Amino acid sequence: MMNIKITADSTCDLSAHILQQHNITLSRLIITKNDEEFYDNDTITPADIFSHVAAGGDLCKTAALGVGVYQDLFEQYAKEYDAVIHISLGSGFSSSYQNACLAADEFENVRVIDSKNLSTGQGLVVLEACRLAKEATDLDELANAIREYTTRVEASFLLDRLEYMVKGGRCSSVAALGANLLGLKPCIEVKDGKMSVVKKYRGNYAKCLANYVQDRLADREDIVRKEMFLTYSPVDDNCLAAVKEAIEEHGHFNTVYETTAGCTVSCHCGPGTLGVLFVRK
Repeated sequence: MMNIKITADSTCDLSAHILQQHNITLSRLIITKNDEEFYDNDTITPADIFSHVAAGGDLCKTAALGVGVYQDLFEQYAKEYDAVIHISLGSGFSSSYQNACLAADEFENVRVIDSKNLSTGQGLVVLEACRLAKEATDLDELANAIREYTTRVEASFLLDRLEYMVKGGRCSSVAALGANLLGLKPCIEVKDGKMSVVKKYRGNYAKCLANYVQDRLADREDIVRKEMFLTYSPVDDNCLAAVKEAIEEHGHFNTVYETTAGCTVSCHCGPGTLGVLFVRK
């Protein structure tokens, strides 16, 4: 067996416990607030971002790490381990993947995987990489198996508020006004490495969330029921209770990981964002 190190961009939103359990090392993306740079979930947290915007500040921005940062990361572990597998934020969202690939070209035993996802959609790929790496005897076969796995991750989120999407230029103010007047809550799904609105729910947010979970999980034979992530930025207790009840009724997963959305999702989607993320057969 090979001794393989798993690294990942911090956008995977895995909990500190999971990171420690699997010896995963993160490359922390840059968050810019008032032209000052911070590191994702290290020197800045989602709470910092929300309070800054609530006080009238501009949206924080996210930025990929440079090639040199990835080179330093890979150099550290390429010597210590037989190989390094790095799981990047989806290439459709950032230049992180491209920069990591450029850095990996300097090392024969480093492979970079485009997760084609974000948040715990990426996190699911990281966990699978950890599992597969324990049995791996060939680096390229391992990388190809992980890449195949990325095509089966199903990631989606329901948004309560659209202010962050408007401020970030991802939604027009006219559309947001119409959605707010009608009480519409958009469901955003990651498909082929890009985000798109696939459905809109209407009414009380707790009820919308319960319906969203039911639509995602109920009466489906194509879901691997081993594990799923419930990932969210701050939502009230009633909403969370409705979601957990719906997961209990329709999920039937062996393990449900509950995690908070990191700075990247928080920057773009704002508070009151919640998703269920899992893998198809």
